[in-house]
Amino acid sequence: MITLNKEQVKHLHKRLIDSTGGLDGIRDEGLLDSALSAPFHTFDGVELYQSVAAKIARIAYGIVCNHPFVDGNKRIGTYVMLVLLELNHIEADFADADVVCIGLELASGKMSDVQLLELILARTK
Repeated sequence: MITLNKEQVKHLHKRLIDSTGGLDGIRDEGLLDSALSAPFHTFDGVELYQSVAAKIARIAYGIVCNHPFVDGNKRIGTYVMLVLLELNHIEADFADADVVCIGLELASGKMSDVQLLELILARTK
C-alpha cells in the first residue's frame, strides 16, 4: 500500500487551509500518529484492516474523529482519503457533496470506518 507519512499529511493540511481558509497547526501530534498507524495494527499476527481500502477508510476516520489539527479535520481527513485512493489506483466516484457528507457523518459519529469502507467499495469502479 502506498501511504502518506505524518509530514506529508501536515503539508497537505497547510495547503488545504491556505486555499480554503481556517487555522493552520497541529493540536496533538500523538492523535495524528494514532490515526495514521491504526490501520496497520495487528492482533495475534493478523492484520485488523486487511485490504487497502479498509486501511484508507480507517485513516480517514481516524483523522476526522481524532481531531489532531486545530481546524479542518473533516476536510483533511476526506482529502487524505481521496489522495490515498488515487495513489493506490482505486477509482471511486465521489461528488463534492458526497465528500462533504462523509466528513460531516464521520465527525458526528453517524458513520463508522466500516460504513465508510462499504461506501468506498460501493463507489469503486
